[in-house]
Parts: sequence; C-alpha cells; structure tokens
Amino acid sequence: MPLIIRSSEIHAAGCYTTTPIIKGTLVVEYTGPRITKEQGDEIYDDSAVTYLFGLGDGRTVIDGHGTAMFINHSCDPNCETEEIDGRVWIKALRAIKPGEELTYDYLLYDGDDDAPCYCGAQKCRGTMYAPPEIETEAAKANSKRERKKKNARRNNSRRSRPGSTSPLSE
Repeated sequence: MPLIIRSSEIHAAGCYTTTPIIKGTLVVEYTGPRITKEQGDEIYDDSAVTYLFGLGDGRTVIDGHGTAMFINHSCDPNCETEEIDGRVWIKALRAIKPGEELTYDYLLYDGDDDAPCYCGAQKCRGTMYAPPEIETEAAKANSKRERKKKNARRNNSRRSRPGSTSPLSE
C-alpha cells in the first residue's frame, strides 16, 4: 500500500495514502518490539510522546517502530484497528481517497495523563480516551465533588449548632 508520512494538522506528522483504499482493506500492520506494559511505563516514564499499542491480552504492548505509528487519532476515524492472530492491523472503515490522512480512534484507557484530542472532528470528544473511560473518570470526579460538598455541609452544620460559641452562630 503506497503510504507517505508528512505534516499533519492533527499532530506533527501523519500517515497519508497516495492511492484509493477500499473499505475493509488491511492497510498497514502496527509493528515494533513487543514488551510488557510495565517495561513500556519504565521506558517512557518521562516522555510526553509514546507509540505504545496495547494488545488484547492486557499485558503486552507494541513499541511502534513503523509507518503505522504515524497514524493519528480521530474521533471520526476512517480506519480502525483489528488484532488478528496476535498481529495488529489498521483496517479501512470506509473508502479512503488519495491524499487523505489515515486516522483511527485510539480509545485510550487506564491512564493518569491528560490525552487531549486535536482531531477537529465535528463531534470531537476533546480527549483520546475511550467513552467508557471518560464516563468512569467523570463519575469519579462527580463522586469526589459530592464528598467535598457533603463534608462542607457537615462542617458548616457543626459550626452553626444552637448554643455554639462559634462566630457563625451569632
């Protein structure tokens, strides 16, 4: 498949096709050394950018070293990933025209870092995290806010009890 790497409006460099791609085509394999998630965390602990791709076994990641590592995230992608016999392929979700940048939804999970999205899609989520991950984080944040409110109410009610010498009760 004739692909080129060049500047991208989404993020630094992107991967583009020079020929039409038919829907369902396996476009390119995501290649590189296979390492454990822990090794990836150790190697890239102080790095703002990684090209790690998690495999379905939940323990192994591919440390991207090929053309596919330049395929950027989009909330409205033209490709998706598919794991076939332990290999990760980028597959066309629709027909792709020559000159189009290839994208797939990263659907990140289990992260501590911000992962802002710059895809520019009409329905951009604003993050590269998967919708279930966003919901989980939102629920955690909401729960934390509710605990703070509850504690604040409890603290305020302690200060304003009848007979209290607190300045708030005067």
